[in-house]
Amino acid sequence: MEKQQLPLNTSQSDPLIWFNRFHAISYTLALFALFYHRSLSLLRSPTLFSFISFLILTIADLVLSLLWILTQAFRWSPVRRRAYAENLKASLTAADLPALDVFICTADPYKEPPVDVVNSALSAMAFDYPAEKISVYVSDDGGSKLTLFAFMEAAGFARQWIPFCKENSIKERNPQAYFANGANSGFPHNGWRDLQAMYERMKARIESAVESGDVAVDQVSSVEYRKAFERWTVGFTRKDHPAVIEVLVAADKDTDAMGNAMPNIIYMSREKSTACHHHFKAGALNALLRVSSLMSNAPIILNLDCDVYSTDPQAPLRALCFLLDPALCTNLAFVQFPQIFPGINKNDIYGNEYKRLYQINPLGMDGSWGPNYLGTGCFFQRRAFAGPALSPPHPEIMPTGSSSRSSGGERIWREATLEAAERVAGCHYEKGTEWGSIIGFRYGSLSEDFFTGYSMQCEGWRSVFYSPEEPSFVGDFPSTLNDLLSQCKRWSLGLLQAGFSCSKCPITYGIRRASFITGMSYAHNAFWPLWSIPITIYALLPQFALLLSMPLFPKASDPWIYLYTYLFLGSYGQDMIDFIMEGGTFQRWWSDQRIWLIKGVSSFLFGLIEYLLQRMGISVAGFNITSKVVDDQIVKRYKQGVFEFGTVSPFFVTISAAAVISLISLIVGAVRAVSQGAMADMLVQLFISGFVVVNSWPIYEGMVLRKDSGKMPKKVTALAGLLGCAFYLTAEFARKG
Repeated sequence: MEKQQLPLNTSQSDPLIWFNRFHAISYTLALFALFYHRSLSLLRSPTLFSFISFLILTIADLVLSLLWILTQAFRWSPVRRRAYAENLKASLTAADLPALDVFICTADPYKEPPVDVVNSALSAMAFDYPAEKISVYVSDDGGSKLTLFAFMEAAGFARQWIPFCKENSIKERNPQAYFANGANSGFPHNGWRDLQAMYERMKARIESAVESGDVAVDQVSSVEYRKAFERWTVGFTRKDHPAVIEVLVAADKDTDAMGNAMPNIIYMSREKSTACHHHFKAGALNALLRVSSLMSNAPIILNLDCDVYSTDPQAPLRALCFLLDPALCTNLAFVQFPQIFPGINKNDIYGNEYKRLYQINPLGMDGSWGPNYLGTGCFFQRRAFAGPALSPPHPEIMPTGSSSRSSGGERIWREATLEAAERVAGCHYEKGTEWGSIIGFRYGSLSEDFFTGYSMQCEGWRSVFYSPEEPSFVGDFPSTLNDLLSQCKRWSLGLLQAGFSCSKCPITYGIRRASFITGMSYAHNAFWPLWSIPITIYALLPQFALLLSMPLFPKASDPWIYLYTYLFLGSYGQDMIDFIMEGGTFQRWWSDQRIWLIKGVSSFLFGLIEYLLQRMGISVAGFNITSKVVDDQIVKRYKQGVFEFGTVSPFFVTISAAAVISLISLIVGAVRAVSQGAMADMLVQLFISGFVVVNSWPIYEGMVLRKDSGKMPKKVTALAGLLGCAFYLTAEFARKG
């Protein structure tokens, strides 16, 4: 009798599916009732101003309704998956495992400290996986010798670190995290003290080089390594330089301290020229795709951000439980792991957890064609970059006869291979080719991760979201509000570029080429910045009408008030249930909805404006790297749950002005409502102003009560006050006129 094969993975539908579907139907009926009531308000408007006000509110409600409807795609059929790495190991030997290429991108050694990038790479080098089958590629888009020096140092440390981790079955294979956690819990492993001293010496050398801004000759011990720095000539700049590719460790030549094979470690800085557009991170990843195809050509690719590292040595095996499953693998493009951020403060004041974006929504998409690509912690089949699922693979990504190679280490360091690799890393190489349009990571959006995953699914590929009980990948997060909003504005611009793409709009192209639910899911993500329209309207219009003593909503005794109450509580309540069911807390949910409101009048709004200006040819999009370097005092305030406002920023002007306007309207409106006996008429508008005021407490605190360096700058406070006064005076003029 034939032995039954053990399953590599299983899936289970979410138990709340039918509740979500029932709620979707009842809420949709309530929305129809809302617009019926809005139409009555428009028809019965006594003045032109009231008609315009009701019309603007109707537009805000239409956008809110559209985005709510799109959100239901995530709640329609969520799926939870489990992987059984032990079953995979029982069915395959080490020799049967496919080779793995790891891509890590960095661009600025001063905003993305090389030590952190090194730690990310070391965590991947030490996977519980045949070392000779791992190739780690580091793309340095800043063309910095500091990053190259850091990885030369890491190559030496890795010879000790990798066998130490594997012999002791260490889980935390980022050395910085391991030594930090061990200091708190004690070190049970022999030899850790010597290894820690070695790590600290390496870290000190790297940080010393970064501080000085250069790499001294005496800092580089190897003659071969010294030759690499000869490429940095007088005319070499971060925006104009030739391609630099260095094989720092080769699996077939180098061994670790125990005599075992080492992973390949390859440094790449693609050619740059001021006369050539480089397509930001997507361009760097495509250069890595071409270079790795010539050198190691592993059939599996792991993409990691430079500030993300692995906390699960068996993460590749868990991904292979899906990628090697015969029932899935024929058109499975990638396996996406969630992004988890340790170190977030108790109440997550900036909503850095992004629980809906990184955990809840992907579960919902997995019930259809799979989650979107989140930019890191993602295992790809190389074949997915070589064109549509049902078309022959592009030969440049899948060279004939090479897809079965386990590593290619026998030729990775040869001069001919390096010359060919430098050629395909040239800045003019892609001209007249299909790179960025049909093959590779996709161009046309600053959010290359979203656009790439979306394009793949429209070409017949599927994906899987795997969220293990304990995180497999963790990363850093912005610890200042300005950095968070800047990052979100960049995402907003990129998402709008993808969402309003003439040829690939998710509502039309996505629904037609993938599935109805998948198209809705991608449309929700792409039109994310449109939240700014209703949020900004509700932050200003009800307040203005309140100052005029003009009701815009049903009074407290009107039966229609129950409809508005249900719409508010039904939407907020379901969002809170989703959040808490996925392991969140009420306090973190409150912070999440507060930061959503803050983004609505700042980063979402600015991203939308920049996109509109770009479409009119007035503005050209740029790419700003989020700094990973933070002052100790800022970190201290963040851990205490205190907002950071210590810089003059246009974001802070808009959120402060909105907070001041709501406070003025609440105070003045309440006094007038009481004196005029109109509390019942103005109840909803008073609630809206009060709701904004409650959410704005950290802003008021930063403007008035705080004395530390993280308080709101005086210029921002003064400008917000002037805008609030101007808003009040305009309302007074309109009321008396």
